Amino acid sequence: MLDRNFNNLYIALDSLGANRLRSFLTALGIIFGVSAVIAMLAIGKGAKEEIMNQMKLVGVNNIVIKPKSQEKKDDQQQQQSSSSQSSSKKEEAGKNRFSKGLSLADAESIRRMLPTVSAISPEMISEQNIIYGSKSSKLKVIGIQPAFFGINNIRLGAGTIFNERQQQSGEAVCIIGSDVKRKFFISEDPLGKTIKCGDQWLKIIGVTEEKMISSATKENLGIRDYNLDIYIPIQTSLVRFKNPSLYLGAGEGFQEQGPSSNIIFHQLDQLVIQVSETDALSASASIVSRMLRRRHNDVLDFEITIPEQLLKQQQKTKDVFNIVLSAIAGISLLVGGIGIMNIMLASVLERTREIGIRMALGAQKSDIVMQFLFEAVLISLSGGIIGVLLGVSGAYLVDKLADIHTLISGISIVLSFLLASAVGLIFGISPARKAAQKNPIECLRHD
Repeated sequence: MLDRNFNNLYIALDSLGANRLRSFLTALGIIFGVSAVIAMLAIGKGAKEEIMNQMKLVGVNNIVIKPKSQEKKDDQQQQQSSSSQSSSKKEEAGKNRFSKGLSLADAESIRRMLPTVSAISPEMISEQNIIYGSKSSKLKVIGIQPAFFGINNIRLGAGTIFNERQQQSGEAVCIIGSDVKRKFFISEDPLGKTIKCGDQWLKIIGVTEEKMISSATKENLGIRDYNLDIYIPIQTSLVRFKNPSLYLGAGEGFQEQGPSSNIIFHQLDQLVIQVSETDALSASASIVSRMLRRRHNDVLDFEITIPEQLLKQQQKTKDVFNIVLSAIAGISLLVGGIGIMNIMLASVLERTREIGIRMALGAQKSDIVMQFLFEAVLISLSGGIIGVLLGVSGAYLVDKLADIHTLISGISIVLSFLLASAVGLIFGISPARKAAQKNPIECLRHD
């Protein structure tokens, strides 16, 4: 039985070799279908990995609160006031309301009142001229609390994090990013050295590990390059780099301006809240919004975003896009299979005399079936091999030329081979059975 099948395979190979051009044209549908499947799966997997990496960058289950500029707030109030006369009066009254802006007191209140909060990270950002020896550069100095590193998945490559004493007393210490070390300390250990930030001298107590962030990711997510930042205790930022008279909480800094001036001084440049459970994100954001509006005298001088939900929505959109493209690739395979069936049916009609001679010489119906099945499957597999090479090359070119991240997996290649084999097998059965059912006497009479 095995010898008969080997003989049938040899006859099928000989037949395909005698009609190379027709066999290649028949396989084109499979080639394009398989290459499209591999390329689409590579794009989809690459997009998923990129989204997961972006989630790691922004942190998991985070709520980001940023202060609104006065101009932005006034513009929104004017847009809302133009909608109706009654809302205009309310907005006019709202303009005269007094808000202390986004502050450390807000962060402490949220930490104390919201049970779903697992970590909270207030940030004060200032741009300073950094000097060490003969080198100088303008970089961002970020006032933070230790929770910042955990929320943003930043690890220390050397040194230590701020201790309790350094945080409480606002000591002149800092942790520098990996690129800051490269810029100022090429051949020396920065730990224990002092650098000048603005008019303050800061002692370096730690260096962060390099965090890989592409330019596209920074632009899409609107995040800083953490490797180029200098981190200091938030109390150090408040005492040494900010004007404390503006942030006294009791309102001393605001008394000079007066509530009617409608000027808002934000103590914080960003507040990141990490929630313990993903399911609690939306509800927690809603509670935080109500808390801040109440604390800010119903002045909407902040905006809340949930990066993870935005990224998941982006992932969902990409998934839908990939499903559509994969469906198109599947249709290409289907069309290729139909092409194989049509060519094989035409081949059966052309080779009627050959079939009759084989059956007259002792070939059984199963031999005829196997011969034509082998031909269909071989066309599919050869198309699958070329399609895999074309698909891998296409995914590579998309990654390099179109700047779209692709990731080819072994599963996609195996799946493509299985699909190609299945297409050849399924669409080759009907022509093979049709060939085997022919009467050998009528076949020999056929001219």
